[in-house]
Amino acid sequence: MALGKSITDFTLKITSLTFTEGSGESLNVQGNLEGTATGFGPVLGTTAFTNAGERSGTSKFCGVAYRENGDSRKGIGHGTHESSGVHKWRTRGVEKLSDGRTVALEGEVDLATRTWSGKLFEWN
Repeated sequence: MALGKSITDFTLKITSLTFTEGSGESLNVQGNLEGTATGFGPVLGTTAFTNAGERSGTSKFCGVAYRENGDSRKGIGHGTHESSGVHKWRTRGVEKLSDGRTVALEGEVDLATRTWSGKLFEWN
């Protein structure tokens, strides 16, 4: 991924988790999120990860940022996750925003605190 300048920082709290059976003996996990993204406002969304409990897998994100001026901005992203430490996943992906931009995402999920934080970058 060619990353440009940082667009925003985000910190999201995972408010609930649902585990489902994946392919073979794998597990998938879906989390509901709420938090903030600098310059975007409050964010609500859902993320899904394949291969819960494994070293790596894929991810999807769907969410909405509610801006101070009353507008909202949707985002739909796809990416990967990989183990980055004790009970932590590094996340990387690409997200399409409803304003027409495509952005890169880099972050980390901390399973112990149930938080997902990171940055969105311009996509070059």
